[in-house]
Amino acid sequence: MLWGISFFNYADRQAIYSVFPLLAKELNLSPTELGFLGSSFAWVYGLTAPFAGNIVDRVRRVSAILGGLYAWSIICAATALSRTFPHLVFFRAAEGLGETFYYPASMSLLSDYHGRKTRSRAMGLHQTSVYVGTIGGGAFAGFIGQYYGWRLSFVVFGGLGILLGFVLNRYLREPERGAADLADAGAVAHSPMKMPVSEFLKVISGTPSLWFLLGGFVCSNFVAMVMLTWMPKFLYDKFQLSLTMAGLTATLFAQIGSMCGSPLGGLFADRMRARMPGGRMLVQASALLLGAPFVMLCGATKSVPILLVTLFFWGFFKGLYDANIFASVFDVVKPEARGTAAGFMNMVGWLGGGGTAPLVIGYLSERSSLSYAISLTAVVYIAAGLLLSIAAMFTAKRDVQRLEAELLRAG
Repeated sequence: MLWGISFFNYADRQAIYSVFPLLAKELNLSPTELGFLGSSFAWVYGLTAPFAGNIVDRVRRVSAILGGLYAWSIICAATALSRTFPHLVFFRAAEGLGETFYYPASMSLLSDYHGRKTRSRAMGLHQTSVYVGTIGGGAFAGFIGQYYGWRLSFVVFGGLGILLGFVLNRYLREPERGAADLADAGAVAHSPMKMPVSEFLKVISGTPSLWFLLGGFVCSNFVAMVMLTWMPKFLYDKFQLSLTMAGLTATLFAQIGSMCGSPLGGLFADRMRARMPGGRMLVQASALLLGAPFVMLCGATKSVPILLVTLFFWGFFKGLYDANIFASVFDVVKPEARGTAAGFMNMVGWLGGGGTAPLVIGYLSERSSLSYAISLTAVVYIAAGLLLSIAAMFTAKRDVQRLEAELLRAG
């Protein structure tokens, strides 16, 4: 059920990138304005994420998930009413407000069904919905845009999301918070106390691994937003692909790669976590360092077949990383603060990475080329890999052991 909701979460947000050429033509938008349009979602999504996460830790997560689904689906459909650039910015930003509740709530909910032995695999399988949704949103919007105009795809995706919410309202269930972690620690299940914001800030300041994970997420999200935002236009301009083929190609090969990588990333991480406290983080670090050369090649290659292979392998290593974004964080954060932690991660990642990436690359492409700007982001991936390597090798053990001791005392 969460997989289906997450599919629409990403299909709705990805659809607009495939119709960038149509928006640029109809509204006479510059590359910088298109980049601003992409960034507006990330800014609102990031700014509201910690508040959404804190709310998620205090209410039924199922209610937060379904309420968010209704909100972003209605806003997605309403995007079709846009007639000016400010209208588009408003609806794009508002959609970020609706979607910001989903990941803190769903990841917290999943963590209560799966403990340390299976958590990465569960989240890795759930993560495949992101890739299918990105493919569906990009390809469908490009196809509909080419033949019927860009507005219809937003109406279809928004309407289907609302329909899904009505269906799942009967079946989505709320687990007890912290049950899986307490079982892992050999403690008795109980309802954990709600953590005040001031206490959560102390957790952040006293957990070095969390700082490295945040830094890695900022960098990885920067690169991901560059690829998702600009790759359709890059293919349309550089290789003269049709709007449909540019939207499909930009998402299909990378997302198929990620669909292969994410379940494997979950499997590898669960096994590595059994061997060492920082095992999940080590899998993430390796994925980013191995993925960096493919990021560089995506912008540099002049051959479509080579680009398709490169996109697949970039996506594969991205999937290895993505499967463990929140599983790694939950290794060092208490169950009662996981919604807040996921929201804080989203704030930092989307403001520091996703919120700046479309605008920065749009600016650089005007002064050099889009190919050069995309290739340059490989450096950002390398920085992320180094940060996570430090966390895995030097800080994770102490942070994980402290959390396990606190769970035992609580139980």
